[in-house]
Amino acid sequence: MNPVFENCKALTFDLFGTVLDLGGSLTPHLKIFLDGRGSDIDPAAMWQQLRYRQRIEQYQDTLVELGHSGYLETVQKAFDYVARANKLDPTSEQTDTFMAGWQELSPFPECVAGLDRLGERYKLIALSNGNPWFLDHLVKNRIKYEFDDVMSVEQAGYFKPKPGVYRRAARNLGMEPGELIMVSANSFDVMGARTCGLRGAYVNRYDLPFEDTYDMYKPDTTVLNFTELADALL
Repeated sequence: MNPVFENCKALTFDLFGTVLDLGGSLTPHLKIFLDGRGSDIDPAAMWQQLRYRQRIEQYQDTLVELGHSGYLETVQKAFDYVARANKLDPTSEQTDTFMAGWQELSPFPECVAGLDRLGERYKLIALSNGNPWFLDHLVKNRIKYEFDDVMSVEQAGYFKPKPGVYRRAARNLGMEPGELIMVSANSFDVMGARTCGLRGAYVNRYDLPFEDTYDMYKPDTTVLNFTELADALL
C-alpha cells in the first residue's frame, strides 16, 4: 500500500462512469433513437458528444448560480442539444424514451467484488452528481451494493468538482479531508478532491490522460479497474 493511504478511513466513489458503465448501458438506447430518425450517425460517436455536452451543462449550472437543476436535468438538456446539433429534432416521446434508458444503467463487471474487498478496511461512500432519488434507485436496483452512505451533490447545491462538495462529504463523515480517498474515472473529479486535501485514486477506464495540473493535485494512484484499486489500497 502507498504510505499516503495509511491514515485513510473512507473511500468516496463517483458512480457515473466509474462504477456504472454509462457508454455500454446507453449506446444501445441512442441507436434506437438514431434508427428511429433514419440517421446513420454512429451511436458511439453521438454518446461522446452527449457526454461532453453534459459536462458543459453541469459547469454552466454551477457557474451561473441560478439554482442547482439536478443531474438528470442536465442529461436531458445535453441530449436535446446534441440531437438538434446533428439536425435530429427529437420528439418529446423520443426524449422520454432515451431518458428512461438511464434507469437501466449497469455497473462494470468487477465493481462489486472490488467493493467487497475494500469494505473490509474502509467505509465506502457513494459521492455522486446524481439526484438523490435517482441514486437510491441505482444503488438498490442496479449496482445492488449496500454502501455505508450515499451522498448527492444536492446537499452542497453544486456539481463536482466544486470544492464545497468534497468538504461537505468530509464534514458529513466527521473526518479530516486527508482521511478520505476520492475514487473516480473522471480526472477533473480526482483533481477537485485533491485541491480540497482528499487523497485521490484515478480509475483510468478510458485510457485518457490526467488533467494538466500541479503535481500536488495529481492522483496518489492510477489503476485500470476496481480489482487493481483493491490491490493498491489494501
